[in-house]
Amino acid sequence: MDPAVEQFLDYILLERGLSPLTREAYANDLKTFTRFCAERGKCEAAKVKRKDVMDFLMAGKAAGCQSSTLSRRLVAVKVFFRYLQNEGLLVENVTETMESPKLWNILPDCLNENEVERLLDQPSKRTSQGLRDGAILEILYGCGLRASEVTNLKLRDLHLESGTLRCMGKGRKERVVPMGQQAVERLEHYRDAVRPCFKPAAEEAALFLNRFGHNLSRQALWAMIKKYALTAGITKSISPHTLRHSFATHLLSHGAPLRVIQEMLGHADIATTQVYTHVDTDRIKAIHKQFHPRA
Repeated sequence: MDPAVEQFLDYILLERGLSPLTREAYANDLKTFTRFCAERGKCEAAKVKRKDVMDFLMAGKAAGCQSSTLSRRLVAVKVFFRYLQNEGLLVENVTETMESPKLWNILPDCLNENEVERLLDQPSKRTSQGLRDGAILEILYGCGLRASEVTNLKLRDLHLESGTLRCMGKGRKERVVPMGQQAVERLEHYRDAVRPCFKPAAEEAALFLNRFGHNLSRQALWAMIKKYALTAGITKSISPHTLRHSFATHLLSHGAPLRVIQEMLGHADIATTQVYTHVDTDRIKAIHKQFHPRA
């Protein structure tokens, strides 16, 4: 299956326009899957049965994989098999009717508003690194950006006069996201007074820089957030995506329409955004209490 996997990965990158990060995620999951099948003597997709796919997922569960990882692996296998079928390389697609068991679905981790405030207060306001980190945290939470969207931001993507920024999301889909006043002020100060302290080369277009004056990496972003979560005394498992989830959940809890949240998050399908309606139980309870005659 390995040559077919390579063809598939090129297809989603070149013809479907998915991002290199998405290609990398598919590559990792499919490499794990093909290695599992090869150990069973099944090196061709036509020999793979539905039970093999289920056993692959259950083996991951037994190894301690999270529900989100298992669901993502199933998606990767399903899309790969659909590609093989469409290309005439596979007659029967055994994954066609497979769905992620509901038990695998997990709600996004989310910080409450107090925890967000504590996290945003952690970066030092006296150092260039602290001021940079404060600006990053502000737009992760204030704009709901993905980690890759933040690290890929360019100077030209800032439109501080209008209080917006432009980012490139999944599938190279561009969107414009509004910023709050605090985010605008932090970014303006960072761009004008702090970024030059990192001594970027004249041609360096990246907005956020590391100490060598080059584009900040996603790995550095993850490490930075975990460091500040620790100093803020936040014990929840936290990542850049946690702030994105918190952004959406807090917007919903304050009455923002789901369609608007979908637009700001850059979700192609509103079904992806609807997960947040299950998170905001306090709001649901309040609505029930307000409107139900026997509440």
